[in-house]
Amino acid sequence: MNFNSFKNKIENLKYAKLGGLDAQFKLAPKMRLKYDADKIRAKNPKRAAVLALFYPNKNNETCFLLTLRASYKGTHSAQISFPGGKIDKTDLSLKNTALRETFEEVGIVESSISVIKELTDVYIPPSNFLATPFLGYVSQKPTFNLNYEVDKTIEVLLKDLLNDCNLSSTNMNTSYMSNVEVPCFKLNDYIVWGATAMMLSEIKELLK
Repeated sequence: MNFNSFKNKIENLKYAKLGGLDAQFKLAPKMRLKYDADKIRAKNPKRAAVLALFYPNKNNETCFLLTLRASYKGTHSAQISFPGGKIDKTDLSLKNTALRETFEEVGIVESSISVIKELTDVYIPPSNFLATPFLGYVSQKPTFNLNYEVDKTIEVLLKDLLNDCNLSSTNMNTSYMSNVEVPCFKLNDYIVWGATAMMLSEIKELLK
């Protein structure tokens, strides 16, 4: 999709109805389906926020940013995610959390980002986080400056997300599950699954 076409959609996106859990659960691992709203509340999850950031590439095609997390001794080591992280006591809102974390992780200044809307919360059982995604954009391709939490940036064409041929499933082994088939997106030769895939599923429906 041409970035001018994407920008022309922004006003409609602001008021468009979200697909919510119905959209997210199309890409949810089976273990996530066990948690309803009451079970999530009982877990008293930690709060976090992420940013799905769209921008034009050098050919003016609409792209969005994913990151490959650095390897560390933790639940989400070396996984694909949006920039983001847990709320800090200095953050005025979850939107501020998403913007602050984006700056800290990939170096994009808050003032350059226009936030379009808040998306549906995603509960992440392995780390007991409730993450709020935000949809935003910048008008020019950013210059990325990565911190220690990020191994690399991944630039994905929006048209690849919208292409149903990139929906798939894969067998996963992680620190908290083994030999489990999960739905996923295959984007830029990366397997994108779990919470990030659930967020992308809602974004895909919104943009279609």
